[in-house]
Amino acid sequence: MTKFLLAVHVLAAIVAVGPVTVAASMFPPAARRVLAAPPGGSGTTAPADDDSGAAALVDDTGAAGDPAGTLRLLYRICRVYAVVGVVVPVFGFATASRMGVLGDAWLITSIALTALAAVVLAALVLPAQTALVKGGGTVRHTARLAMYTGVFNVLWATVTILMIVRPGSTTGA
Repeated sequence: MTKFLLAVHVLAAIVAVGPVTVAASMFPPAARRVLAAPPGGSGTTAPADDDSGAAALVDDTGAAGDPAGTLRLLYRICRVYAVVGVVVPVFGFATASRMGVLGDAWLITSIALTALAAVVLAALVLPAQTALVKGGGTVRHTARLAMYTGVFNVLWATVTILMIVRPGSTTGA
């Protein structure tokens, strides 16, 4: 059963977290392309969905080669796979419990870093993407978003390394 849980945990991490890290990394440059697009061309603004009167950066076409469509797709990937990514720690806890390593320092550190990565994604990356998709951002905002995304990616890379190396583990590696 432990091998099954571990396999699901690893596959979930690859399938769910991988796309978020890639799409989130691609989002800031895509947003800069949309912001730089000439008015009336690809990536034009459209009326916002709310009553703010602000213009949104994306249109509804999502046509191939359309920077605004690309931006919206990357945003959707980040949101959907962030939710799907919840299964990663669920199966991680189940695996760690079966292996008897819930109290190991490497795992506690991984749990803390995973929680921090989730906070960075939910509180910084996704809201910044939302603002840019809805037209509330500038090139400066994309730079800040790129920084948040880099922090998120470094946290996940660190968790991955800890999961492989498992410093101090007596369960073998």
